[in-house]
Amino acid sequence: MGKSNSKGGCWGWLLVLIVAAAVAFGVFVMVKKKQHDSHGGAAPVPGPPGAVTRKYSDALNTAMQFFDVQKSGKLVDNKITWRGDSALDDGKPANLDLSKGMYDAGDHMKFNFPMAFTATVLSWAILEYGDQMKVVDQLEPAQDSLKWITDYLVNSHPSDNVLYIQVGDPAADHKCWDRPEDMTGKRPLTQVNTSAPGTEVAAETAAALASASLVFKAHDPTYSSSLLKHAKQLFTFADNYRGSYSESIPEVQTYYNSTGYGDELLWAASWLYHATKDQSYYDYVTEKNGEKFANFGSPTWFSWDNKLAGTQVLMSRISFFSSKEASNSDILQKYRDSAEAVMCGLLPKSQTATSSRTDGGLIWVTEWNALQHPVASAFLAVVYSDYMLSSRTASISCNGDSFTPSDLRKFAISQADYVLGDNPMKMSFLVGYGDKYPQFVHHRGASIPTDATTGCKDGFKWLDSTKPNPNIAVGAMVGGPFLNETYIDSRNNSMQAEPSTYNSAVLVGLLSGLVTTSSVVQSFS
Repeated sequence: MGKSNSKGGCWGWLLVLIVAAAVAFGVFVMVKKKQHDSHGGAAPVPGPPGAVTRKYSDALNTAMQFFDVQKSGKLVDNKITWRGDSALDDGKPANLDLSKGMYDAGDHMKFNFPMAFTATVLSWAILEYGDQMKVVDQLEPAQDSLKWITDYLVNSHPSDNVLYIQVGDPAADHKCWDRPEDMTGKRPLTQVNTSAPGTEVAAETAAALASASLVFKAHDPTYSSSLLKHAKQLFTFADNYRGSYSESIPEVQTYYNSTGYGDELLWAASWLYHATKDQSYYDYVTEKNGEKFANFGSPTWFSWDNKLAGTQVLMSRISFFSSKEASNSDILQKYRDSAEAVMCGLLPKSQTATSSRTDGGLIWVTEWNALQHPVASAFLAVVYSDYMLSSRTASISCNGDSFTPSDLRKFAISQADYVLGDNPMKMSFLVGYGDKYPQFVHHRGASIPTDATTGCKDGFKWLDSTKPNPNIAVGAMVGGPFLNETYIDSRNNSMQAEPSTYNSAVLVGLLSGLVTTSSVVQSFS
Protein backbone atom coordinates (compact mmCIF):
# COMPACT_ATOMS: atom_id res chain seq x y z
CA MET A 1 0.00 0.00 0.00
CA GLY A 2 2.71 2.40 0.98
CA LYS A 3 4.79 1.60 -2.14
CA SER A 4 1.78 2.05 -4.35
CA ASN A 5 1.08 5.46 -2.78
CA SER A 6 4.70 6.46 -3.28
CA LYS A 7 4.55 5.66 -6.99
CA GLY A 8 1.28 7.52 -7.45
CA GLY A 9 2.70 10.58 -5.68
CA CYS A 10 5.73 10.54 -7.94
CA TRP A 11 3.57 10.49 -11.05
CA GLY A 12 1.42 13.25 -9.58
CA TRP A 13 4.39 15.51 -9.09
CA LEU A 14 5.57 14.74 -12.60
CA LEU A 15 2.15 15.70 -13.98
CA VAL A 16 2.26 18.96 -12.04
CA LEU A 17 5.67 19.76 -13.47
CA ILE A 18 4.48 19.01 -17.02
CA VAL A 19 1.43 21.25 -16.63
CA ALA A 20 3.54 24.02 -15.10
CA ALA A 21 6.01 23.82 -17.95
CA ALA A 22 3.19 23.98 -20.51
CA VAL A 23 1.71 27.04 -18.82
CA ALA A 24 5.11 28.71 -18.66
CA PHE A 25 5.73 27.99 -22.32
CA GLY A 26 2.31 29.37 -23.22
CA VAL A 27 2.99 32.55 -21.27
CA PHE A 28 6.38 32.85 -22.98
CA VAL A 29 4.79 32.50 -26.42
CA MET A 30 2.10 35.06 -25.61
CA VAL A 31 4.67 37.56 -24.33
CA LYS A 32 6.83 37.10 -27.41
CA LYS A 33 3.80 37.44 -29.66
CA LYS A 34 2.76 40.61 -27.86
CA GLN A 35 6.26 42.00 -28.22
CA HIS A 36 6.25 41.08 -31.90
CA ASP A 37 2.87 42.70 -32.45
CA SER A 38 4.08 45.83 -30.67
CA HIS A 39 7.25 46.20 -32.71
CA GLY A 40 7.17 44.12 -35.85
CA GLY A 41 3.72 42.65 -36.37
CA ALA A 42 0.67 44.19 -37.93
CA ALA A 43 -1.50 46.36 -35.73
CA PRO A 44 -5.19 45.50 -35.53
CA VAL A 45 -7.45 47.00 -38.15
CA PRO A 46 -9.92 49.45 -36.62
CA GLY A 47 -13.56 48.81 -37.32
CA PRO A 48 -16.47 51.21 -37.83
CA PRO A 49 -16.33 54.54 -35.99
CA GLY A 50 -15.90 53.92 -32.29
CA ALA A 51 -16.42 56.10 -29.27
CA VAL A 52 -16.43 59.81 -30.08
CA THR A 53 -13.76 62.00 -28.50
CA ARG A 54 -15.86 64.91 -27.33
CA LYS A 55 -13.05 67.46 -27.51
CA TYR A 56 -12.47 66.87 -31.20
CA SER A 57 -16.16 66.54 -31.98
CA ASP A 58 -16.87 69.95 -30.43
CA ALA A 59 -13.86 71.48 -32.18
CA LEU A 60 -14.93 70.03 -35.54
CA ASN A 61 -18.41 71.45 -35.11
CA THR A 62 -16.86 74.84 -34.39
CA ALA A 63 -14.31 74.77 -37.20
CA MET A 64 -16.88 73.81 -39.82
CA GLN A 65 -18.82 77.01 -39.19
CA PHE A 66 -16.11 79.26 -40.55
CA PHE A 67 -17.01 78.15 -44.07
CA ASP A 68 -20.46 79.67 -43.49
CA VAL A 69 -18.81 82.86 -42.22
CA GLN A 70 -16.83 83.10 -45.47
CA LYS A 71 -19.61 82.43 -47.98
CA SER A 72 -20.25 84.92 -50.73
CA GLY A 73 -23.46 85.22 -52.73
CA LYS A 74 -27.10 84.73 -51.87
CA LEU A 75 -27.02 82.80 -48.64
CA VAL A 76 -29.33 79.81 -48.30
CA ASP A 77 -30.27 78.58 -44.83
CA ASN A 78 -27.90 81.14 -43.36
CA LYS A 79 -26.61 80.00 -39.97
CA ILE A 80 -24.44 83.05 -39.21
CA THR A 81 -26.73 85.75 -37.83
CA TRP A 82 -24.43 88.66 -38.68
CA ARG A 83 -23.87 87.58 -42.29
CA GLY A 84 -26.12 88.36 -45.26
CA ASP A 85 -26.16 88.30 -49.05
CA SER A 86 -23.13 89.84 -50.73
CA ALA A 87 -21.27 90.10 -54.05
CA LEU A 88 -24.39 89.14 -55.99
CA ASP A 89 -23.09 90.82 -59.16
CA ASP A 90 -19.70 89.07 -59.17
CA GLY A 91 -18.96 87.82 -62.67
CA LYS A 92 -21.48 90.00 -64.49
CA PRO A 93 -18.90 91.81 -66.66
CA ALA A 94 -18.21 88.42 -68.27
CA ASN A 95 -21.87 87.33 -68.20
CA LEU A 96 -21.02 84.74 -65.55
CA ASP A 97 -22.47 84.00 -62.14
CA LEU A 98 -19.48 84.13 -59.83
CA SER A 99 -21.49 85.18 -56.80
CA LYS A 100 -20.74 82.02 -54.84
CA GLY A 101 -17.36 80.86 -53.61
CA MET A 102 -15.76 82.02 -50.39
CA TYR A 103 -13.84 85.07 -49.30
CA ASP A 104 -10.20 84.28 -48.80
CA ALA A 105 -9.51 85.57 -45.31
CA GLY A 106 -10.48 88.72 -43.44
CA ASP A 107 -10.93 90.61 -46.68
CA HIS A 108 -13.40 90.33 -49.59
CA MET A 109 -11.15 88.84 -52.25
CA LYS A 110 -11.82 85.61 -54.08
CA PHE A 111 -8.43 84.11 -54.86
CA ASN A 112 -9.09 80.89 -56.75
CA PHE A 113 -5.68 79.33 -56.20
CA PRO A 114 -6.02 78.92 -52.40
CA MET A 115 -9.80 78.50 -52.70
CA ALA A 116 -9.40 75.51 -55.01
CA PHE A 117 -6.88 74.05 -52.55
CA THR A 118 -9.49 74.50 -49.83
CA ALA A 119 -11.94 72.45 -51.91
CA THR A 120 -9.41 69.71 -52.66
CA VAL A 121 -8.46 69.26 -49.01
CA LEU A 122 -12.08 69.37 -47.89
CA SER A 123 -12.91 66.69 -50.48
CA TRP A 124 -9.99 64.57 -49.28
CA ALA A 125 -11.16 64.88 -45.68
CA ILE A 126 -14.69 63.81 -46.63
CA LEU A 127 -13.44 60.87 -48.70
CA GLU A 128 -11.20 59.56 -45.91
CA TYR A 129 -13.31 60.48 -42.90
CA GLY A 130 -16.86 60.91 -44.08
CA ASP A 131 -17.98 58.12 -41.75
CA GLN A 132 -16.53 59.97 -38.77
CA MET A 133 -18.07 63.24 -39.90
CA LYS A 134 -21.44 61.54 -40.21
CA VAL A 135 -21.28 60.17 -36.67
CA VAL A 136 -21.01 63.72 -35.31
CA ASP A 137 -23.45 65.28 -37.83
CA GLN A 138 -20.81 67.18 -39.80
CA LEU A 139 -20.83 65.29 -43.10
CA GLU A 140 -23.72 67.20 -44.64
CA PRO A 141 -22.34 70.63 -43.63
CA ALA A 142 -18.99 69.63 -45.12
CA GLN A 143 -20.59 68.57 -48.38
CA ASP A 144 -22.67 71.75 -48.53
CA SER A 145 -19.60 73.93 -47.99
CA LEU A 146 -17.68 72.00 -50.61
CA LYS A 147 -20.45 72.41 -53.16
CA TRP A 148 -20.59 76.16 -52.48
CA ILE A 149 -17.00 76.33 -53.72
CA THR A 150 -17.26 73.83 -56.58
CA ASP A 151 -20.36 75.57 -57.98
CA TYR A 152 -18.25 78.71 -58.18
CA LEU A 153 -15.24 76.92 -59.69
CA VAL A 154 -17.37 75.34 -62.41
CA ASN A 155 -18.80 78.75 -63.30
CA SER A 156 -15.26 80.13 -63.37
CA HIS A 157 -14.48 77.78 -66.26
CA PRO A 158 -16.72 78.95 -69.14
CA SER A 159 -14.69 77.27 -71.91
CA ASP A 160 -11.97 74.66 -72.27
CA ASN A 161 -8.97 76.99 -72.12
CA VAL A 162 -10.31 79.90 -70.09
CA LEU A 163 -10.40 80.00 -66.30
CA TYR A 164 -11.28 83.02 -64.17
CA ILE A 165 -8.91 82.93 -61.22
CA GLN A 166 -9.70 86.05 -59.19
CA VAL A 167 -12.59 88.34 -58.35
CA GLY A 168 -11.74 91.76 -57.00
CA ASP A 169 -8.73 94.05 -57.07
CA PRO A 170 -6.64 93.30 -53.96
CA ALA A 171 -4.96 96.71 -53.93
CA ALA A 172 -8.34 98.49 -53.99
CA ASP A 173 -9.97 95.93 -51.71
CA HIS A 174 -7.38 96.41 -48.98
CA LYS A 175 -7.93 100.16 -49.00
CA CYS A 176 -11.43 99.57 -47.62
CA TRP A 177 -12.70 98.32 -44.27
CA ASP A 178 -16.38 97.48 -44.68
CA ARG A 179 -18.77 94.58 -44.40
CA PRO A 180 -19.11 92.35 -47.50
CA GLU A 181 -22.82 93.09 -47.52
CA ASP A 182 -22.05 96.79 -47.98
CA MET A 183 -19.35 96.61 -50.66
CA THR A 184 -19.65 99.27 -53.35
CA GLY A 185 -16.27 99.04 -55.07
CA LYS A 186 -15.66 97.51 -58.49
CA ARG A 187 -15.06 93.76 -58.66
CA PRO A 188 -12.81 93.22 -61.69
CA LEU A 189 -12.19 89.71 -63.03
CA THR A 190 -8.85 88.10 -63.79
CA GLN A 191 -8.44 85.10 -66.08
CA VAL A 192 -5.82 82.72 -67.40
CA ASN A 193 -5.99 81.46 -70.98
CA THR A 194 -3.75 80.22 -73.79
CA SER A 195 -2.06 83.62 -74.12
CA ALA A 196 -1.66 84.09 -70.36
CA PRO A 197 -1.40 80.55 -68.96
CA GLY A 198 -1.71 79.62 -65.33
CA THR A 199 -0.78 75.97 -65.00
CA GLU A 200 -0.74 75.80 -61.21
CA VAL A 201 -4.16 77.40 -60.68
CA ALA A 202 -5.77 75.44 -63.54
CA ALA A 203 -4.27 72.17 -62.24
CA GLU A 204 -5.33 72.90 -58.64
CA THR A 205 -8.85 73.60 -59.86
CA ALA A 206 -8.76 70.29 -61.75
CA ALA A 207 -7.69 68.54 -58.54
CA ALA A 208 -10.53 70.22 -56.63
CA LEU A 209 -13.19 69.19 -59.15
CA ALA A 210 -11.82 65.66 -59.62
CA SER A 211 -11.75 64.98 -55.88
CA ALA A 212 -15.18 66.56 -55.40
CA SER A 213 -16.57 64.38 -58.18
CA LEU A 214 -15.82 61.40 -55.94
CA VAL A 215 -17.56 63.03 -52.99
CA PHE A 216 -20.80 63.54 -54.94
CA LYS A 217 -20.63 60.42 -57.10
CA ALA A 218 -23.03 58.28 -55.08
CA HIS A 219 -25.87 60.70 -54.34
CA ASP A 220 -25.60 63.19 -57.23
CA PRO A 221 -24.05 61.39 -60.23
CA THR A 222 -25.06 64.09 -62.71
CA TYR A 223 -23.27 66.79 -60.75
CA SER A 224 -20.32 64.46 -60.22
CA SER A 225 -20.03 63.87 -63.97
CA SER A 226 -20.08 67.60 -64.63
CA LEU A 227 -17.30 68.18 -62.10
CA LEU A 228 -15.19 65.44 -63.65
CA LYS A 229 -15.71 66.81 -67.15
CA HIS A 230 -14.43 70.21 -66.09
CA ALA A 231 -11.55 68.60 -64.18
CA LYS A 232 -10.35 66.74 -67.28
CA GLN A 233 -10.60 69.85 -69.46
CA LEU A 234 -8.73 71.95 -66.93
CA PHE A 235 -5.95 69.42 -66.56
CA THR A 236 -5.49 69.27 -70.33
CA PHE A 237 -5.40 73.08 -70.43
CA ALA A 238 -2.92 73.21 -67.55
CA ASP A 239 -0.62 70.64 -69.14
CA ASN A 240 -0.80 71.76 -72.76
CA TYR A 241 -0.23 75.45 -72.00
CA ARG A 242 2.43 75.33 -69.34
CA GLY A 243 3.30 78.56 -67.64
CA SER A 244 3.10 80.02 -64.15
CA TYR A 245 0.29 82.42 -63.43
CA SER A 246 2.78 84.42 -61.38
CA GLU A 247 4.63 85.16 -64.60
CA SER A 248 1.55 85.63 -66.79
CA ILE A 249 -0.06 87.95 -64.26
CA PRO A 250 2.73 89.56 -62.19
CA GLU A 251 0.23 91.33 -59.90
CA VAL A 252 -0.63 88.02 -58.18
CA GLN A 253 2.91 87.78 -56.80
CA THR A 254 2.02 90.15 -53.97
CA TYR A 255 -0.58 87.83 -52.47
CA TYR A 256 -0.46 84.20 -53.64
CA ASN A 257 2.76 83.95 -55.56
CA SER A 258 3.44 80.48 -56.94
CA THR A 259 6.85 78.87 -56.58
CA GLY A 260 6.22 76.39 -59.41
CA TYR A 261 3.56 74.32 -61.12
CA GLY A 262 5.03 70.81 -61.30
CA ASP A 263 3.55 69.83 -57.95
CA GLU A 264 0.06 70.88 -59.02
CA LEU A 265 0.30 68.84 -62.23
CA LEU A 266 1.18 65.69 -60.27
CA TRP A 267 -1.45 66.47 -57.62
CA ALA A 268 -4.18 66.93 -60.23
CA ALA A 269 -3.20 63.81 -62.20
CA SER A 270 -3.19 61.80 -58.96
CA TRP A 271 -6.73 62.91 -58.16
CA LEU A 272 -7.87 62.28 -61.71
CA TYR A 273 -6.49 58.74 -61.51
CA HIS A 274 -8.47 58.13 -58.32
CA ALA A 275 -11.59 59.62 -59.92
CA THR A 276 -11.36 57.80 -63.26
CA LYS A 277 -8.98 54.82 -62.85
CA ASP A 278 -7.69 55.91 -66.27
CA GLN A 279 -4.19 54.45 -66.61
CA SER A 280 -2.97 57.51 -68.52
CA TYR A 281 -3.21 59.66 -65.38
CA TYR A 282 -1.32 57.05 -63.38
CA ASP A 283 1.36 56.92 -66.06
CA TYR A 284 1.54 60.71 -66.02
CA VAL A 285 2.47 60.69 -62.34
CA THR A 286 4.82 57.70 -62.47
CA GLU A 287 6.73 58.27 -65.70
CA LYS A 288 8.74 61.26 -66.93
CA ASN A 289 6.62 63.89 -65.17
CA GLY A 290 7.09 62.12 -61.87
CA GLU A 291 10.82 61.99 -62.36
CA LYS A 292 10.84 65.66 -63.36
CA PHE A 293 8.60 67.18 -60.70
CA ALA A 294 8.24 64.80 -57.73
CA ASN A 295 11.50 65.74 -55.97
CA PHE A 296 11.77 62.23 -54.52
CA GLY A 297 13.52 61.91 -51.19
CA SER A 298 13.35 65.59 -50.32
CA PRO A 299 10.58 66.23 -47.75
CA THR A 300 8.54 69.39 -48.22
CA TRP A 301 5.76 71.18 -46.33
CA PHE A 302 2.19 70.69 -47.53
CA SER A 303 0.45 73.99 -48.29
CA TRP A 304 -1.64 75.93 -50.81
CA ASP A 305 1.59 76.53 -52.75
CA ASN A 306 3.29 73.12 -52.51
CA LYS A 307 1.32 69.91 -53.03
CA LEU A 308 4.23 67.45 -53.20
CA ALA A 309 3.83 66.00 -49.70
CA GLY A 310 0.09 65.64 -50.29
CA THR A 311 0.71 63.92 -53.62
CA GLN A 312 3.21 61.54 -52.04
CA VAL A 313 0.70 60.52 -49.36
CA LEU A 314 -2.11 60.22 -51.89
CA MET A 315 0.01 58.05 -54.19
CA SER A 316 0.99 55.94 -51.18
CA ARG A 317 -2.68 55.05 -50.86
CA ILE A 318 -2.32 53.18 -54.18
CA SER A 319 0.77 51.42 -52.89
CA PHE A 320 -0.98 50.39 -49.68
CA PHE A 321 -4.21 49.18 -51.25
CA SER A 322 -3.83 48.64 -55.02
CA SER A 323 -0.20 47.83 -55.76
CA LYS A 324 -1.02 44.63 -57.63
CA GLU A 325 -3.09 46.62 -60.13
CA ALA A 326 -0.49 49.28 -60.78
CA SER A 327 2.50 49.24 -63.10
CA ASN A 328 5.64 51.30 -62.54
CA SER A 329 5.76 49.98 -58.99
CA ASP A 330 9.35 51.17 -58.56
CA ILE A 331 8.25 54.79 -59.07
CA LEU A 332 5.21 54.21 -56.90
CA GLN A 333 7.56 52.99 -54.17
CA LYS A 334 9.52 56.23 -54.53
CA TYR A 335 6.34 58.16 -53.73
CA ARG A 336 5.77 56.01 -50.67
CA ASP A 337 9.38 56.30 -49.56
CA SER A 338 9.14 60.08 -49.95
CA ALA A 339 5.90 60.13 -47.95
CA GLU A 340 7.61 58.17 -45.20
CA ALA A 341 10.49 60.66 -45.24
CA VAL A 342 7.89 63.37 -44.61
CA MET A 343 6.46 61.34 -41.72
CA CYS A 344 9.92 60.72 -40.24
CA GLY A 345 10.57 64.45 -40.30
CA LEU A 346 7.45 65.05 -38.22
CA LEU A 347 8.00 62.42 -35.51
CA PRO A 348 9.87 64.14 -32.66
CA LYS A 349 11.85 61.01 -31.68
CA SER A 350 13.00 60.24 -35.20
CA GLN A 351 16.68 60.77 -36.04
CA THR A 352 15.56 62.82 -39.04
CA ALA A 353 12.99 64.88 -37.12
CA THR A 354 12.86 68.54 -38.00
CA SER A 355 14.26 70.76 -35.31
CA SER A 356 11.93 73.49 -36.49
CA ARG A 357 9.58 73.46 -33.47
CA THR A 358 8.58 75.75 -30.66
CA ASP A 359 9.49 74.79 -27.10
CA GLY A 360 5.89 73.64 -26.72
CA GLY A 361 6.25 71.17 -29.59
CA LEU A 362 4.49 73.03 -32.42
CA ILE A 363 6.01 72.51 -35.86
CA TRP A 364 7.41 75.87 -36.93
CA VAL A 365 7.93 76.97 -40.54
CA THR A 366 7.00 80.63 -40.87
CA GLU A 367 5.86 83.38 -38.55
CA TRP A 368 3.16 84.55 -40.97
CA ASN A 369 0.16 82.24 -40.55
CA ALA A 370 2.26 79.98 -38.36
CA LEU A 371 -0.42 77.33 -37.76
CA GLN A 372 -0.96 76.44 -41.40
CA HIS A 373 2.01 74.09 -41.78
CA PRO A 374 1.77 72.19 -38.47
CA VAL A 375 -1.95 71.55 -38.94
CA ALA A 376 -1.48 70.49 -42.57
CA SER A 377 1.38 68.21 -41.49
CA ALA A 378 -0.73 66.69 -38.75
CA PHE A 379 -3.54 66.03 -41.24
CA LEU A 380 -1.14 64.11 -43.49
CA ALA A 381 0.19 62.21 -40.48
CA VAL A 382 -3.22 61.01 -39.32
CA VAL A 383 -4.14 59.99 -42.89
CA TYR A 384 -0.90 58.05 -43.30
CA SER A 385 -1.30 56.37 -39.92
CA ASP A 386 -4.76 55.18 -40.97
CA TYR A 387 -3.39 53.85 -44.27
CA MET A 388 -0.95 51.82 -42.20
CA LEU A 389 -3.63 50.56 -39.84
CA SER A 390 -6.07 49.61 -42.57
CA SER A 391 -3.41 47.79 -44.58
CA ARG A 392 -2.01 46.10 -41.45
CA THR A 393 1.35 47.77 -41.88
CA ALA A 394 3.07 47.60 -38.52
CA SER A 395 5.68 50.31 -38.79
CA ILE A 396 7.81 52.64 -40.87
CA SER A 397 11.57 52.88 -40.58
CA CYS A 398 13.30 56.19 -39.93
CA ASN A 399 17.04 55.64 -40.26
CA GLY A 400 16.67 52.20 -38.73
CA ASP A 401 14.26 53.18 -35.95
CA SER A 402 10.72 51.82 -36.21
CA PHE A 403 7.62 53.91 -35.63
CA THR A 404 4.03 52.74 -35.53
CA PRO A 405 0.72 54.22 -36.65
CA SER A 406 0.08 55.21 -33.05
CA ASP A 407 3.29 57.27 -33.07
CA LEU A 408 2.01 59.23 -36.06
CA ARG A 409 -1.39 59.67 -34.46
CA LYS A 410 0.26 60.86 -31.25
CA PHE A 411 2.10 63.54 -33.24
CA ALA A 412 -1.13 64.61 -34.95
CA ILE A 413 -2.87 64.84 -31.59
CA SER A 414 -0.05 67.00 -30.20
CA GLN A 415 -0.54 69.58 -32.96
CA ALA A 416 -4.33 69.54 -32.69
CA ASP A 417 -4.21 69.91 -28.92
CA TYR A 418 -1.78 72.82 -29.22
CA VAL A 419 -4.27 74.63 -31.46
CA LEU A 420 -7.12 73.88 -29.06
CA GLY A 421 -5.39 75.31 -25.98
CA ASP A 422 -2.69 72.90 -24.76
CA ASN A 423 0.06 75.47 -25.22
CA PRO A 424 2.11 77.85 -23.07
CA MET A 425 -0.43 80.63 -23.65
CA LYS A 426 -3.28 78.38 -22.45
CA MET A 427 -5.48 79.77 -25.20
CA SER A 428 -7.35 78.25 -28.10
CA PHE A 429 -6.47 79.52 -31.55
CA LEU A 430 -9.85 78.28 -32.81
CA VAL A 431 -12.31 81.14 -32.38
CA GLY A 432 -15.41 80.06 -30.47
CA TYR A 433 -13.77 76.99 -28.93
CA GLY A 434 -12.74 76.86 -25.29
CA ASP A 435 -12.84 79.51 -22.57
CA LYS A 436 -10.09 81.68 -24.01
CA TYR A 437 -9.66 82.50 -27.68
CA PRO A 438 -8.76 85.61 -29.76
CA GLN A 439 -11.20 88.49 -29.41
CA PHE A 440 -9.70 90.87 -31.98
CA VAL A 441 -9.68 88.70 -35.10
CA HIS A 442 -8.53 90.51 -38.23
CA HIS A 443 -11.81 90.10 -40.08
CA ARG A 444 -13.89 92.96 -41.48
CA GLY A 445 -17.33 91.46 -41.11
CA ALA A 446 -16.67 90.31 -37.56
CA SER A 447 -15.29 93.70 -36.50
CA ILE A 448 -18.19 95.89 -37.67
CA PRO A 449 -21.60 95.92 -35.95
CA THR A 450 -24.41 94.81 -38.25
CA ASP A 451 -26.31 98.05 -37.67
CA ALA A 452 -23.34 100.27 -38.50
CA THR A 453 -23.43 102.40 -41.64
CA THR A 454 -20.00 102.64 -43.18
CA GLY A 455 -18.43 103.33 -46.52
CA CYS A 456 -15.09 102.17 -47.83
CA LYS A 457 -12.94 104.51 -45.73
CA ASP A 458 -14.86 105.41 -42.58
CA GLY A 459 -15.08 101.77 -41.55
CA PHE A 460 -11.42 101.84 -40.51
CA LYS A 461 -12.51 103.16 -37.13
CA TRP A 462 -13.67 99.60 -36.44
CA LEU A 463 -10.27 98.23 -37.39
CA ASP A 464 -8.70 100.58 -34.85
CA SER A 465 -11.33 100.11 -32.16
CA THR A 466 -10.06 98.97 -28.77
CA LYS A 467 -13.23 96.96 -28.19
CA PRO A 468 -13.43 93.23 -29.01
CA ASN A 469 -15.16 92.24 -32.22
CA PRO A 470 -18.93 92.64 -31.91
CA ASN A 471 -19.42 89.49 -34.04
CA ILE A 472 -17.69 86.18 -33.41
CA ALA A 473 -15.99 84.69 -36.46
CA VAL A 474 -16.84 81.27 -35.13
CA GLY A 475 -14.60 78.53 -36.41
CA ALA A 476 -11.80 80.80 -37.57
CA MET A 477 -8.32 79.45 -36.95
CA VAL A 478 -6.13 82.51 -36.65
CA GLY A 479 -2.55 82.70 -37.89
CA GLY A 480 -1.11 81.60 -34.57
CA PRO A 481 1.78 82.26 -32.20
CA PHE A 482 5.27 83.59 -32.72
CA LEU A 483 8.25 81.26 -32.35
CA ASN A 484 8.65 82.38 -28.73
CA GLU A 485 5.04 81.31 -28.15
CA THR A 486 3.46 84.68 -27.65
CA TYR A 487 0.32 86.00 -29.30
CA ILE A 488 -0.67 89.65 -29.69
CA ASP A 489 -4.44 89.84 -29.82
CA SER A 490 -4.78 92.91 -32.00
CA ARG A 491 -6.95 93.48 -35.05
CA ASN A 492 -4.05 95.27 -36.74
CA ASN A 493 -1.83 92.25 -36.26
CA SER A 494 -2.80 90.46 -39.48
CA MET A 495 0.31 88.27 -39.29
CA GLN A 496 -1.11 86.46 -36.25
CA ALA A 497 -4.78 87.41 -36.08
CA GLU A 498 -6.06 86.81 -39.62
CA PRO A 499 -7.86 83.54 -40.42
CA SER A 500 -8.23 81.93 -43.84
CA THR A 501 -10.44 79.35 -45.50
CA TYR A 502 -7.52 77.11 -46.41
CA ASN A 503 -6.48 77.02 -42.74
CA SER A 504 -9.97 75.81 -41.97
CA ALA A 505 -9.77 73.04 -44.58
CA VAL A 506 -6.66 71.41 -43.13
CA LEU A 507 -8.01 71.81 -39.59
CA VAL A 508 -11.31 70.16 -40.52
CA GLY A 509 -9.35 67.32 -42.11
CA LEU A 510 -7.24 66.84 -39.00
CA LEU A 511 -10.14 66.96 -36.55
CA SER A 512 -12.20 64.59 -38.69
CA GLY A 513 -9.40 62.05 -38.46
CA LEU A 514 -9.23 62.36 -34.67
CA VAL A 515 -12.89 62.58 -33.73
CA THR A 516 -13.14 58.79 -33.47
CA THR A 517 -11.36 55.71 -34.78
CA SER A 518 -12.14 54.20 -38.15
CA SER A 519 -10.52 52.30 -40.96
CA VAL A 520 -10.20 54.12 -44.27
CA VAL A 521 -11.85 52.76 -47.39
CA GLN A 522 -9.54 50.97 -49.80
CA SER A 523 -11.01 52.77 -52.81
CA PHE A 524 -12.72 56.13 -53.18
CA SER A 525 -14.88 54.96 -56.08
